[in-house]
Amino acid sequence: MVGYKNIDKEEILELKNLVVYQEGQVVSKTLVQNSAVSVTLFAFEKDEEISTHESGGDAMVTVLEGTGRFTIDGREHILKAGQSIVMPARKPHAVYGEERFKMLLMVVF
Repeated sequence: MVGYKNIDKEEILELKNLVVYQEGQVVSKTLVQNSAVSVTLFAFEKDEEISTHESGGDAMVTVLEGTGRFTIDGREHILKAGQSIVMPARKPHAVYGEERFKMLLMVVF
């Protein structure tokens, strides 16, 4: 299995500083991607989104900065910095930038 990439090891990190906002975009930075787990940082500009989709694994997000809206199986959840939610495998979900926000996504397959 492949370990972490795109990240310094043995250094203190502030995850929110490892991904930058870009106007009109959702920016992502993959830290781990293999058959068991995926770890990705995201930066959403206000009003940007990832449309409704499903995942083959349970996906836990932690908001690192700002406020995001997570729609899971038709139910909306507003999360602020420091809050997390699990989006169950095979349930439709979407993510929307209520304001600029950054999040850490961990998917376990």
